[in-house]
Amino acid sequence: MSSRLYPIYQKGNPQLRVFLPNFWMKLVKPEHESHPANKVQFIVSSEMTKGDVKSYLENIYKVPVANVKTVNRMGPTRKNMFKGYVMKDPDFKVAYVTLPADYKFEWPDLKIATQLEKVTDQQDKELDGAKEQWNKAVNADSTKYRPGVPTFFGL
Repeated sequence: MSSRLYPIYQKGNPQLRVFLPNFWMKLVKPEHESHPANKVQFIVSSEMTKGDVKSYLENIYKVPVANVKTVNRMGPTRKNMFKGYVMKDPDFKVAYVTLPADYKFEWPDLKIATQLEKVTDQQDKELDGAKEQWNKAVNADSTKYRPGVPTFFGL
């Protein structure tokens, strides 16, 4: 379960205590293109068991779970390009959750592309305005204080 150590006495001696486990789950896209709509893949905390994954999803997110399979995966090893020594990423656990047959999981549409376009358009407008202001300042300063000097010498 959880590895947290909880105090026996808390200040004020509250009667209602809620202790949450220090587990985490990360929803990831499946490795294979073709997969059933009722299967979901998570990268979970290494301490979690199948029962922990099932109770976590059912109790916290109210998602019905039919079956859970877990696999411990080794983290990839790679060679450092600059120093030349071998590095290993930490190991992780993957949980494959099967939902009931009538339950269908769909990835949410986050609409990040439209938000990104709005932000880039706004940034382009601000950049154009700043360029215009800079050109006005450069032209006004160069003719006022240094007449006849080319602009490549600076201000």
